[in-house]
Amino acid sequence: MPRAWLGLGANLGEPAAQVERALQQIAALPGTRLIARSSLYRSDPVGPPGQPDYCNAVCEIDTALAPEALLDAVLAIEADHGRVRDGTRWTARRLDIDLLHVDGVALDSGRLSLPHPHLSQRNWVLVPLAEIAPALVIPGHGQVAQLAAAISQAGLSRGWPATDGGSPPR
Repeated sequence: MPRAWLGLGANLGEPAAQVERALQQIAALPGTRLIARSSLYRSDPVGPPGQPDYCNAVCEIDTALAPEALLDAVLAIEADHGRVRDGTRWTARRLDIDLLHVDGVALDSGRLSLPHPHLSQRNWVLVPLAEIAPALVIPGHGQVAQLAAAISQAGLSRGWPATDGGSPPR
């Protein structure tokens, strides 16, 4: 089965609980097995000011789903969490799941680009990814551990408070 890596994030509602539930839903997809998942991370929001911090994680799966079918499945999980895709970018959301990389797949269909075109620019993806797959080589970008070591970690911290689902204190 092909191996795939996904990035998850949320900053509305109960972000940590939503990310944890989404990880369970990903693991329950047909023909899919959760191999590893990162710790939860807090990251500064990107986009319009005034948004709450994000809770982020990355997971590694084996899946029989083709990349476009996997995309459809994670979009359905997002919708189950109340995500409405209206074309607006960089706004607060209850759940966001990005397909980051699928072993052996290079794709740019207009609907899906693999590897994810911004993967190497996002500390909230690279640092958790390095936690679970440091030796992974992303074609056109390099080894995850090296990419994570080279990127600024400003605005990123490991962990999320267990007491409530809100934004953690700074």
